[in-house]
Amino acid sequence: MSCFQGLFFAQKQLLLQLGADVISSDAPLLSVDDLADQVAEVLDYFGLQKVLCLGVTAGAYILTLFAMKYRESVLGLILVSPICKAPSWTEWLYNKVLSNVLYFYGMCGIMKECLLQRYFSKVLLLICVLKSHSNGWYVMQLLDERQSLNVKRFLQAVNERHDLSDSLHKLECKTLVFVGESSPFRDEAVYMSSKMGRKSCALVEVQACGSLVTEEHPYAMIIPMEFFLMGFGFYRQHPMASSSSSPSRQCCIAPELLSPESLGIKLKPIKTRIDIQF
Repeated sequence: MSCFQGLFFAQKQLLLQLGADVISSDAPLLSVDDLADQVAEVLDYFGLQKVLCLGVTAGAYILTLFAMKYRESVLGLILVSPICKAPSWTEWLYNKVLSNVLYFYGMCGIMKECLLQRYFSKVLLLICVLKSHSNGWYVMQLLDERQSLNVKRFLQAVNERHDLSDSLHKLECKTLVFVGESSPFRDEAVYMSSKMGRKSCALVEVQACGSLVTEEHPYAMIIPMEFFLMGFGFYRQHPMASSSSSPSRQCCIAPELLSPESLGIKLKPIKTRIDIQF
């Protein structure tokens, strides 16, 4: 919810589990491989054969790992500020400190500030302070609702992740990567897209934006996603198109999506690196 509300606009369109119970301390710690396997369990539960996956940062890593382990189940990946390498020593130590803070103090003010710095650009964080910007404060409220010990366990799993770099070129699905220019994961996202190759991966960099492109500049994602989905045969029929119209006329991008607001021009310009073939 904290990652995708800006993109999907309505909470009722999301599958959510808010108010989860605290995981028992006796439960074994899950690895990133375990988390990827849980995605497969979700697909089995809902009877889904093939899916398009959308994930942000650590979620993008887990979905990439899922696509490697269950290739027949993944049509494509949409990754936002993804990571693919094992944590550096500085990141590993930083995450250890955050885990200890969560354990002793819970989701305190310092913890929330550290997470917001990962999520958003400095410009937006400054606006949040000066003008009470809705995005930042809304995410702060959602962080208050998280079970600290559950977050700690997830952080521990991500902190023990392994490097996926050598297997990226083996991914058979098409991939669309978004990354904010100010994201701390920007360099890793660019590296990841280069390892996947131009024929299967497209990179979209959004200027003056942090990691959560879905929240900070969601309109910048709409047009690239629309074209990406077209490559799989998914089209959005314009409501004004008559039943007698030819398929080529019906299968078009809705005009309202071509507005300056949708293209991100009034928000911030979009810098793209796209060379993708379907």
